[in-house]
Amino acid sequence: MQGIQIFVAHEGHTQYAAEICAMMEESARIRGTGIAKRSPDYLVSKMLEGKAVIALAGEAFVGFCYIETWSHGQYVANSGLIVNPEFRSTGVARNIKAKVFELSRKKYPDAKIFGITTSLPVMKINSELGYKPVPFSELTQDDVFWKGCQSCINFDILTRTERKHCLCTGMLFDPKEKDQQKENKSKWRKFKVYERWLRFKQHVLIRVQETKQKRQEKKEQKRSRAGSGGVLSLRERLRLF
Repeated sequence: MQGIQIFVAHEGHTQYAAEICAMMEESARIRGTGIAKRSPDYLVSKMLEGKAVIALAGEAFVGFCYIETWSHGQYVANSGLIVNPEFRSTGVARNIKAKVFELSRKKYPDAKIFGITTSLPVMKINSELGYKPVPFSELTQDDVFWKGCQSCINFDILTRTERKHCLCTGMLFDPKEKDQQKENKSKWRKFKVYERWLRFKQHVLIRVQETKQKRQEKKEQKRSRAGSGGVLSLRERLRLF
């Protein structure tokens, strides 16, 4: 990662659009998997809207990912993740995904973030970010999104199964679930603090009770000695009262 910087893409990065598109297509060809093709103009529009992140090493292109919104902003997809082969195995893909995920949460805090992928490394990164594997029925049902899969070589599988199955795995991050998890953790932490305080109180009360009991036992012993004719000092006699 030394020398690599990740930016929210802007007008100054539009020169990389054609290179990014070519790299996406070549990567899909090598893997033998499908990809929803995007034109350089489309990627340029994402950069101008501030809905993409780009990684550079000086002037050299390193990686890219962009944001798409569906169902009137209810769903957000982090799409088109690509890393220059010369910079793979450096951890940059994870950092790009984290950056675009952060950007998505900032722009669309209430939206569900999803993705479909055949890449095991991407699935692992998504899991680390809080995504869960889900059936396609839990993803956006926006027809425009699914039409984007028409350029994929596996599109016939998707249509034959009525969008229920494909080679891709659907993954979803639901902010409401995440907030609920945080709330539950917060409640649990508060309960644990209360539990520790209760144990402390019980400890103190037990010590006080034990002290009282020992004092009472001593008094009883002294009374017993006095009743049996034992000689008590003035201090001992006073303590009986």
